Amino acid sequence: MRIARFSIDGNVAFGAVEGDAAPGTGGGLVLDIIKGIPYGDFELSGTKVPLSKVRLLPPVLPNKVVAIGRNYAEHAAELGNEVPDVPVAFFKPTTSVIGSGDAIEYPTFSNELHHEAELAVVIGRMCREVPRERVKDVVFGYTCANDVTARDVQQREKQWARAKGFDTSCPLGPWVETDLDPGDLTIQCTVNGEQRQLGRTSDMIRSVEDLVVHITEAMTLLPGDVILTGTPAGVGPLNVGDEVAVTIEGIGTLTNKVIKRG
Repeated sequence: MRIARFSIDGNVAFGAVEGDAAPGTGGGLVLDIIKGIPYGDFELSGTKVPLSKVRLLPPVLPNKVVAIGRNYAEHAAELGNEVPDVPVAFFKPTTSVIGSGDAIEYPTFSNELHHEAELAVVIGRMCREVPRERVKDVVFGYTCANDVTARDVQQREKQWARAKGFDTSCPLGPWVETDLDPGDLTIQCTVNGEQRQLGRTSDMIRSVEDLVVHITEAMTLLPGDVILTGTPAGVGPLNVGDEVAVTIEGIGTLTNKVIKRG
């Protein structure tokens, strides 16, 4: 099931996305409004609205986004890095999260902005110290993400907080797919229609199960929290005016335009 979060007439709600359309177009799709929030058991209201009549919001509002760096060997190599012995984890704040169709604001303190297409894991229940065999029980679903990075800032500052945590640096969407095997999915990124990244989640050094186990050894994850699983090779520059799209097999397309920070 595809679960979207949206606003209509000043109200915010969740809805189940029904119908088929070309990725990212929304044409012909409708939303069956969910009663309450979608974590755990929920009911569909039967009240339906066309997707074209609503504004899509970030599909979740995470308490925290835990991101993983250098989880694809070719990406590590393209930036001159070794594959780490353990997962490299960092945070992106909630203020960095935007939805599909929202603008990425080019930070004034950077001259080298990069796209990073990623599979995002959405947590569905509070969990800590999750054993590998229970990982599926705590995952709500999956969505597309773009770990937008100020590469020059990342390279000159030892911590990645500013380089990867600035406002609008974490686009998520367009919705969460709850029925998906993340083991071998095509993931790609285009800029102005030109393909930049193309990889498969099967190339991840550490799987979704590995990452959930590793992260929850240290911290409690809450419903709506997000794990970014790393990016394949092909990262590259974004400029003001560019339209960047992340497409993941079985989910859909996340699209954002880069604008000058006002």
